[in-house]
Amino acid sequence: MTDREPTVDHLNLEALQALPDDSPVTMLNLMRFRVRSLDGNGSGWNAYLRYSALAIRTIKAQGGTIVWTGTAEAVALGATEANRWDYVALVRYPSRAAFIAMMTSPEYARANIERENGCAAHTILAIRETFNKFTSPQKKE
Repeated sequence: MTDREPTVDHLNLEALQALPDDSPVTMLNLMRFRVRSLDGNGSGWNAYLRYSALAIRTIKAQGGTIVWTGTAEAVALGATEANRWDYVALVRYPSRAAFIAMMTSPEYARANIERENGCAAHTILAIRETFNKFTSPQKKE
């Protein structure tokens, strides 16, 4: 840990609060890791693993769940330099309010120090589901 004050920079509360909050939301996380953790304690990936161990408690406390994670291998379409990601995660919350509560909690602020130590870049996109093959009613053949 460092002596930095725990905060969550770049949280776009205004945009999130302006959206309807009548359904679950999935957060698409795109991450690029530092070679070395800012605190010198291992790699960026090591710091991210420490963050994950702490953050999962705050995610679950708000009814959230990690749906899927994966390692980014290559940019298949798009500008390569603008899309250099190492890791991707989908995290589903019962509402935008639940996500905001998690992100603004003191517990998350403490975990976030490790995220900042490990991530050179981290973008989260709020996604409203429009289709899901696995939960949509299936037609009888």
